[in-house]
Amino acid sequence: MTRTKLILASLAGAVILAAAACAGWAYSLGPTPLGKNIELSHVVLDRNGRLLRAYATKDGYWRLPATVEDVDPRFLKVLFAYEDKRFYAHHGVDPVAMARAAWQLVSTGHIVSGGSTLTMQVARLLEPRQHRTFAAKFRQMTRALELEHALTKDQILALYLTLAPYGGNLEGIRAASLAYFGKEPRRLSLSEAALLVALPQSPETRRPDRHPAVARAARDRVLDRAELAHVVPRDEVARAKTQPVPTARREMPVFAPHSADHIVAIEPEQRIHRLTIDQPLQERLQVLAKERAAAIGPNISVAILVVDNETNEVRARVASADYFDTRRAGQVDMTTALRSPGSTLKPFIYGLGFEDGLIHPETLIDDRPQRYGGYQPENFDLTFQGTVTVRRALQLSLNVPAIAILNKVGVNRLSARLTQAGAALVLPKEEAPGLAMGLGGVGITLSDLTMLYAGLARGGEAEPLNERLGAPAAQPHRLLDPVAAWYVGNVLIGAPPPENAPHGRIAFKTGTSYGYRDAWAVGFDGRMTIGVWVGRPDGAPVPGIVGRATAAPILFDAFARSGETPMALPPAPKGAIFATTAKLPPPLQRFDATRFGAAAPPPRIMFPPNGVRLELSGGKTPDPLALKVAGGVLPLSVMVNGVPIPSAGSRRTVFFQPDGPGFVRLTVMDARGAADSVVIRMQ
Repeated sequence: MTRTKLILASLAGAVILAAAACAGWAYSLGPTPLGKNIELSHVVLDRNGRLLRAYATKDGYWRLPATVEDVDPRFLKVLFAYEDKRFYAHHGVDPVAMARAAWQLVSTGHIVSGGSTLTMQVARLLEPRQHRTFAAKFRQMTRALELEHALTKDQILALYLTLAPYGGNLEGIRAASLAYFGKEPRRLSLSEAALLVALPQSPETRRPDRHPAVARAARDRVLDRAELAHVVPRDEVARAKTQPVPTARREMPVFAPHSADHIVAIEPEQRIHRLTIDQPLQERLQVLAKERAAAIGPNISVAILVVDNETNEVRARVASADYFDTRRAGQVDMTTALRSPGSTLKPFIYGLGFEDGLIHPETLIDDRPQRYGGYQPENFDLTFQGTVTVRRALQLSLNVPAIAILNKVGVNRLSARLTQAGAALVLPKEEAPGLAMGLGGVGITLSDLTMLYAGLARGGEAEPLNERLGAPAAQPHRLLDPVAAWYVGNVLIGAPPPENAPHGRIAFKTGTSYGYRDAWAVGFDGRMTIGVWVGRPDGAPVPGIVGRATAAPILFDAFARSGETPMALPPAPKGAIFATTAKLPPPLQRFDATRFGAAAPPPRIMFPPNGVRLELSGGKTPDPLALKVAGGVLPLSVMVNGVPIPSAGSRRTVFFQPDGPGFVRLTVMDARGAADSVVIRMQ
């Protein structure tokens, strides 16, 4: 072997040994840290990805996850110009930057720059160092090469954007941008972008809230570097330098805090949570609730719930007047608190009366003193209106007519129907449902009450409210027949609105609980349903709060602040009757609550039985079906899906023509107004 070959072989052996030693040393470092075990802040987002609320980590840091898509592209250009010009070209270590750093060290005798790439900085953030040593630098280089092998460039950038320190307990660009500028980093001015590039280099000494002059000088150096790199024109740099730096930290956003608390509690393993809430609407209504609570008086709270009629998604949930106001018990969720609903259940009493064929909006009904055993209802103003239409009785929220109808449809039936629709009604301890339930003698939450009213807006189909974006739709439940639900909406849209509010835009109902403890207003148009509650969270009386005067103005203001023009209610469904009182069928012309206890039994449909399935016959035109009635005082009135049919009168067997497959409601009413009803299915 010649001398030259021997030297080459020795060099090759040395290289192999050195490589083996490096590989062994790298192996001794353990697995590559990829940031998977770093605790991130819980982040709650609205339906469009806007931040509702974030939570500090257990160690007290604001560490919000961020990606390249979350930041202004100009920030990235300035960042690369200042920190790592060849980020997308190197593989974790930039030989040019390292050579420059070595030359500066040799020529000046001290470290001028470390030559670190962004990938190396990420490696240092994942494995924090105690001292600046050559061993630590070599470790960073090794980890940077490993990171580049394991992750994409955008994933590495995401780690930097999430973990870079910005002073105090701020980590990551989103936390810094929110704390210093009060906004997400998607849209940054040049001055803001430059400051956020400068801070991670020395986060404590450059904190703008403590050292604004130092922060400003550091920002200007970043701007100068960006100008030299031809990333930003000179005139823009000059303008950016004239901008002040923030001198104080802002509070983190807190929108829909009760909803955010709830979803974080039920999804503890997730870090990003998405709600159906619309952040701009939520913000406007939080301001509204706070303003109105302050105007009404001390210790008062206000809750507002907004529901999309089509999807039953919650668009805004203001659960208290001020989350941080302990005097108003701000952290108590008043949308889920049990309260007395006052008169707000009356529309469902009338709805059952419409459904059973007992009444029509133009039916006459008496508003006169009436006693039911030991119970004698009175109107709110202690006066009586005499004979009025059902429409007027509901619009004026008269108590006596509502109780008369409830006595006819049955308290247990009302309770069962509302419960089956998804509302959790709570009666006083050891009490059974009674007629007082119709005037607020039961507990219900604002969430459930708003859900029921949304069911009216949806044509009688109630569905559990949905607040988690992407959650599967729940099974709807029947609240009322479509015609009955439409009658209720058609009546409520004519209710007299608060002073200076538009008429005929919103179908709404107000309520005031016994002792002036709760004021309510719930309303809907063709697009959304809004529920409002006002009162003291501790349930103490508030003399003077009345649903119409206290809660209704907030309801109408909430609709106005929704940013949407009120949408008309859906058109009348098939079977709705448009007639004056005089042209209604005789039993529907007047409701007489005194005609109970007659000798004859009430009418009963003997055939077809309730719930039966019947086969259609007769080809394209189905054969008529027989309806047989027993009991009742003649003449009889028969309605099919709410539409009267002729030829009943004195006959107890009536034939009717089915329209085709589907559900059919058959109702019979006698001369006293007593009625029976069944639902059958044609197939």
